[in-house]
Amino acid sequence: MNAANKNLLGGGGGDGAIHRAAGPQLLEECLLLRGYPTGNAEITRGYNLAATYVIHTVGPVWYGGERGEDAALESCYQSCIEIALEREIKSLAFPCISTGVYCFPVERAAEIAIRTVSSFEAVKSLSLDVIFFFFFCCFSVKVLRVYQRLLLD
Repeated sequence: MNAANKNLLGGGGGDGAIHRAAGPQLLEECLLLRGYPTGNAEITRGYNLAATYVIHTVGPVWYGGERGEDAALESCYQSCIEIALEREIKSLAFPCISTGVYCFPVERAAEIAIRTVSSFEAVKSLSLDVIFFFFFCCFSVKVLRVYQRLLLD
């Protein structure tokens, strides 16, 4: 999973790292997509990554919580899960979307991520022979501690 900017062309942080590691073919494929709106997701090949695919989602910029940021962030997670289900992808690794340069408060973002992933209706209705794994990737000890506390409480 890639927390991308609207043009999907790589940037800083995890987005830039994914693009650098995947190689120039990822940029070429993303150029064909011509960007994507906040809250939605799109899938590309993984190229030089260990992952077969990269699901890119555009998280909301934090403006204080009064411009639909929570709903847009929830939509990011839902859109990614829907794509994974359509493609029969069995595991997703989520970064803490929008908490970097988009300044979404980490605790609030983590609560939305955990709630959305754990309550997603399509996942609940899967048959028992389907195994689906979600991973939360934490890029700092501070973020890790927030997820640990929320998941273990």
